[in-house]
Amino acid sequence: MEYIQVTKENIENEHICCAISNNKDIQVSSKKDWMMKCFDDGLVFLKSTQRGKCFIEYIPAENAWIPIVADGYMYIDCFWISGSLKGHGYSNELLNACIEDSKAKGKIGLCVLSSKKKKPFLSDPKHLLYKGFQVADNSDTGINLMYLAFEKNTPMPNFKECAKHPHIEEDGYVLYYTSQCPFNGKYVPIVEKTAKDNNIPFKAIHIETKEQAQTVPSPCTSYALFCNGTWITNEQLNDKKFLKMVQGWRYA
Repeated sequence: MEYIQVTKENIENEHICCAISNNKDIQVSSKKDWMMKCFDDGLVFLKSTQRGKCFIEYIPAENAWIPIVADGYMYIDCFWISGSLKGHGYSNELLNACIEDSKAKGKIGLCVLSSKKKKPFLSDPKHLLYKGFQVADNSDTGINLMYLAFEKNTPMPNFKECAKHPHIEEDGYVLYYTSQCPFNGKYVPIVEKTAKDNNIPFKAIHIETKEQAQTVPSPCTSYALFCNGTWITNEQLNDKKFLKMVQGWRYA
Protein backbone atom coordinates (compact mmCIF):
# COMPACT_ATOMS: atom_id res chain seq x y z
CA MET A 1 0.00 0.00 0.00
CA GLU A 2 1.16 3.54 -0.76
CA TYR A 3 0.57 6.29 1.79
CA ILE A 4 0.60 10.06 1.73
CA GLN A 5 0.88 12.58 4.54
CA VAL A 6 -1.66 15.40 4.49
CA THR A 7 0.03 18.77 5.10
CA LYS A 8 -0.70 22.49 4.82
CA GLU A 9 0.60 22.33 1.28
CA ASN A 10 -1.67 19.57 -0.05
CA ILE A 11 -4.70 19.58 2.25
CA GLU A 12 -6.94 21.37 -0.24
CA ASN A 13 -6.43 18.61 -2.79
CA GLU A 14 -6.44 15.54 -0.53
CA HIS A 15 -9.45 13.75 0.94
CA ILE A 16 -9.39 13.02 4.67
CA CYS A 17 -10.68 9.45 4.63
CA CYS A 18 -13.47 9.70 7.22
CA ALA A 19 -15.17 12.39 5.12
CA ILE A 20 -14.35 12.15 1.43
CA SER A 21 -16.82 14.49 -0.24
CA ASN A 22 -15.79 17.92 -1.57
CA ASN A 23 -14.31 20.76 0.46
CA LYS A 24 -17.63 22.65 0.54
CA ASP A 25 -19.23 19.92 2.64
CA ILE A 26 -19.37 21.08 6.29
CA GLN A 27 -17.93 17.78 7.49
CA VAL A 28 -14.87 18.20 5.30
CA SER A 29 -14.38 21.93 5.82
CA SER A 30 -14.72 21.76 9.62
CA LYS A 31 -12.24 18.88 9.86
CA LYS A 32 -9.72 20.55 7.57
CA ASP A 33 -10.02 23.84 9.48
CA TRP A 34 -9.26 21.91 12.68
CA MET A 35 -6.27 20.22 11.07
CA MET A 36 -4.88 23.57 9.90
CA LYS A 37 -4.94 24.74 13.53
CA CYS A 38 -2.95 21.68 14.58
CA PHE A 39 -0.27 21.30 11.93
CA ASP A 40 2.07 23.76 13.66
CA ASP A 41 1.62 21.73 16.86
CA GLY A 42 2.97 18.63 15.13
CA LEU A 43 -0.19 16.97 13.83
CA VAL A 44 0.46 14.11 11.40
CA PHE A 45 -2.27 12.67 9.19
CA LEU A 46 -1.00 9.67 7.25
CA LYS A 47 -3.43 7.97 4.89
CA SER A 48 -3.77 5.47 2.10
CA THR A 49 -3.64 6.81 -1.43
CA GLN A 50 -6.75 4.73 -2.07
CA ARG A 51 -10.10 6.31 -1.27
CA GLY A 52 -11.53 4.87 1.91
CA LYS A 53 -11.04 4.83 5.65
CA CYS A 54 -7.40 3.85 6.05
CA PHE A 55 -5.39 6.35 8.09
CA ILE A 56 -3.68 7.24 11.34
CA GLU A 57 -3.70 10.68 12.91
CA TYR A 58 -1.35 11.61 15.77
CA ILE A 59 0.13 14.61 17.58
CA PRO A 60 2.63 15.26 20.40
CA ALA A 61 0.71 14.54 23.60
CA GLU A 62 1.48 17.96 25.05
CA ASN A 63 -0.60 19.41 22.20
CA ALA A 64 -3.35 16.77 22.21
CA TRP A 65 -6.92 17.98 22.57
CA ILE A 66 -7.67 15.80 25.62
CA PRO A 67 -6.99 16.19 29.37
CA ILE A 68 -3.96 13.95 29.87
CA VAL A 69 -0.48 14.27 31.35
CA ALA A 70 1.80 12.51 28.91
CA ASP A 71 4.98 14.52 28.44
CA GLY A 72 7.24 13.01 25.81
CA TYR A 73 4.55 10.78 24.32
CA MET A 74 2.90 10.86 20.93
CA TYR A 75 -0.89 10.74 21.17
CA ILE A 76 -2.94 8.88 18.54
CA ASP A 77 -6.07 10.90 17.77
CA CYS A 78 -7.61 8.40 15.40
CA PHE A 79 -6.59 5.09 13.82
CA TRP A 80 -9.13 3.67 11.40
CA ILE A 81 -9.15 0.89 8.81
CA SER A 82 -12.53 -0.18 7.47
CA GLY A 83 -14.41 -1.77 4.61
CA SER A 84 -12.50 -3.63 1.92
CA LEU A 85 -9.22 -2.21 3.25
CA LYS A 86 -9.38 -4.35 6.40
CA GLY A 87 -7.45 -7.58 6.67
CA HIS A 88 -4.48 -6.66 4.48
CA GLY A 89 -1.96 -5.64 7.15
CA TYR A 90 -2.42 -1.92 6.57
CA SER A 91 -2.99 -1.28 10.27
CA ASN A 92 0.44 -2.78 11.00
CA GLU A 93 2.03 -0.58 8.34
CA LEU A 94 0.42 2.61 9.65
CA LEU A 95 1.18 1.84 13.30
CA ASN A 96 4.79 0.99 12.47
CA ALA A 97 5.11 4.24 10.53
CA CYS A 98 3.78 6.14 13.56
CA ILE A 99 6.23 4.35 15.87
CA GLU A 100 9.23 5.02 13.64
CA ASP A 101 8.27 8.68 13.16
CA SER A 102 7.72 9.12 16.90
CA LYS A 103 11.08 7.57 17.74
CA ALA A 104 12.79 9.80 15.16
CA LYS A 105 11.19 12.80 16.86
CA GLY A 106 12.55 11.74 20.25
CA LYS A 107 9.28 10.51 21.76
CA ILE A 108 9.27 7.96 24.58
CA GLY A 109 6.12 6.13 23.52
CA LEU A 110 2.59 6.26 22.17
CA CYS A 111 -0.70 6.72 23.98
CA VAL A 112 -4.30 6.41 22.82
CA LEU A 113 -7.84 6.28 24.18
CA SER A 114 -9.52 2.90 24.35
CA SER A 115 -12.02 1.21 26.68
CA LYS A 116 -12.67 -1.79 28.89
CA LYS A 117 -15.06 -3.08 26.24
CA LYS A 118 -15.07 -1.94 22.62
CA LYS A 119 -16.81 1.42 22.25
CA PRO A 120 -17.71 3.27 19.04
CA PHE A 121 -15.07 5.71 17.77
CA LEU A 122 -12.38 4.30 20.09
CA SER A 123 -9.52 1.92 19.32
CA ASP A 124 -10.20 -1.76 19.99
CA PRO A 125 -8.58 -2.69 23.34
CA LYS A 126 -7.94 -6.29 22.26
CA HIS A 127 -6.03 -5.15 19.19
CA LEU A 128 -3.99 -2.67 21.21
CA LEU A 129 -3.11 -5.29 23.83
CA TYR A 130 -2.02 -7.61 21.02
CA LYS A 131 0.24 -4.82 19.75
CA GLY A 132 1.91 -4.46 23.14
CA PHE A 133 -0.07 -1.55 24.56
CA GLN A 134 -0.95 -1.55 28.26
CA VAL A 135 -3.55 0.29 30.32
CA ALA A 136 -2.01 3.37 31.90
CA ASP A 137 -5.10 4.92 33.49
CA ASN A 138 -8.87 4.59 33.53
CA SER A 139 -11.89 6.78 34.04
CA ASP A 140 -15.33 6.34 35.56
CA THR A 141 -16.77 6.22 32.02
CA GLY A 142 -15.06 2.95 31.08
CA ILE A 143 -12.70 4.81 28.77
CA ASN A 144 -9.04 3.94 29.32
CA LEU A 145 -5.75 5.59 28.45
CA MET A 146 -3.43 2.99 26.94
CA TYR A 147 0.26 3.34 26.17
CA LEU A 148 3.16 1.72 24.37
CA ALA A 149 6.55 2.59 25.87
CA PHE A 150 9.62 2.42 23.66
CA GLU A 151 11.95 1.62 26.60
CA LYS A 152 11.60 -0.16 29.95
CA ASN A 153 10.83 1.88 33.08
CA THR A 154 9.26 4.69 31.05
CA PRO A 155 6.86 6.82 33.15
CA MET A 156 3.23 6.08 32.36
CA PRO A 157 0.90 8.80 31.05
CA ASN A 158 -2.27 9.53 33.01
CA PHE A 159 -5.58 11.35 32.90
CA LYS A 160 -6.12 14.66 34.60
CA GLU A 161 -8.65 14.45 37.44
CA CYS A 162 -11.38 16.09 35.32
CA ALA A 163 -11.11 13.19 32.89
CA LYS A 164 -10.91 10.43 35.51
CA HIS A 165 -14.12 11.51 37.25
CA PRO A 166 -16.30 13.33 34.68
CA HIS A 167 -19.10 15.42 36.14
CA ILE A 168 -20.67 18.82 35.53
CA GLU A 169 -23.10 20.90 37.55
CA GLU A 170 -25.52 21.82 34.74
CA ASP A 171 -28.94 20.25 34.30
CA GLY A 172 -30.31 19.06 30.98
CA TYR A 173 -28.23 17.71 28.12
CA VAL A 174 -24.81 19.30 27.64
CA LEU A 175 -22.53 18.33 24.78
CA TYR A 176 -18.82 19.14 24.59
CA TYR A 177 -17.35 18.58 21.14
CA THR A 178 -14.49 19.51 18.83
CA SER A 179 -14.12 19.57 15.06
CA GLN A 180 -11.54 16.80 15.24
CA CYS A 181 -14.30 14.42 14.18
CA PRO A 182 -15.86 15.61 10.91
CA PHE A 183 -19.22 13.99 11.67
CA ASN A 184 -19.83 16.67 14.30
CA GLY A 185 -20.04 19.32 11.59
CA LYS A 186 -23.17 17.66 10.26
CA TYR A 187 -24.82 15.98 13.23
CA VAL A 188 -24.39 18.45 16.11
CA PRO A 189 -26.65 21.05 14.42
CA ILE A 190 -29.17 18.27 13.67
CA VAL A 191 -29.28 17.22 17.34
CA GLU A 192 -29.53 20.86 18.43
CA LYS A 193 -32.57 21.36 16.19
CA THR A 194 -34.11 18.06 17.30
CA ALA A 195 -33.77 19.05 20.95
CA LYS A 196 -35.32 22.46 20.28
CA ASP A 197 -38.21 20.99 18.30
CA ASN A 198 -38.96 18.55 21.12
CA ASN A 199 -38.48 20.98 24.03
CA ILE A 200 -35.50 19.05 25.34
CA PRO A 201 -33.04 21.17 27.34
CA PHE A 202 -29.81 20.97 25.36
CA LYS A 203 -26.61 23.00 25.07
CA ALA A 204 -23.68 22.35 22.75
CA ILE A 205 -20.24 23.67 23.71
CA HIS A 206 -17.83 23.82 20.77
CA ILE A 207 -14.24 23.42 21.98
CA GLU A 208 -12.07 25.56 19.73
CA THR A 209 -8.59 25.47 21.30
CA LYS A 210 -6.31 22.81 22.74
CA GLU A 211 -6.21 24.76 26.02
CA GLN A 212 -9.99 24.45 26.35
CA ALA A 213 -9.88 20.78 25.37
CA GLN A 214 -7.25 19.96 27.99
CA THR A 215 -9.63 21.02 30.79
CA VAL A 216 -12.86 19.39 29.55
CA PRO A 217 -14.49 17.13 32.21
CA SER A 218 -14.30 14.03 30.01
CA PRO A 219 -11.60 11.62 28.84
CA CYS A 220 -12.94 12.00 25.30
CA THR A 221 -13.34 15.56 24.02
CA SER A 222 -14.27 15.00 20.38
CA TYR A 223 -17.79 14.18 21.68
CA ALA A 224 -18.84 14.07 25.33
CA LEU A 225 -22.54 14.15 26.18
CA PHE A 226 -23.83 14.72 29.71
CA CYS A 227 -27.32 14.52 31.19
CA ASN A 228 -28.01 16.32 34.47
CA GLY A 229 -24.31 16.30 35.24
CA THR A 230 -23.67 12.64 34.42
CA TRP A 231 -21.47 11.60 31.48
CA ILE A 232 -23.49 9.48 29.02
CA THR A 233 -21.63 8.75 25.82
CA ASN A 234 -18.81 9.56 23.42
CA GLU A 235 -20.79 8.23 20.44
CA GLN A 236 -21.89 10.77 17.83
CA LEU A 237 -25.69 10.76 17.62
CA ASN A 238 -28.09 11.56 14.82
CA ASP A 239 -31.63 12.79 15.51
CA LYS A 240 -33.17 9.32 15.81
CA LYS A 241 -30.48 7.96 18.12
CA PHE A 242 -30.67 11.09 20.27
CA LEU A 243 -34.45 10.85 20.72
CA LYS A 244 -34.21 7.12 21.48
CA MET A 245 -31.55 7.79 24.08
CA VAL A 246 -33.57 10.60 25.68
CA GLN A 247 -36.60 8.29 25.87
CA GLY A 248 -34.51 5.63 27.54
CA TRP A 249 -33.14 8.03 30.14
CA ARG A 250 -36.63 9.33 30.96
CA TYR A 251 -37.78 5.85 31.89
CA ALA A 252 -34.54 4.55 33.36
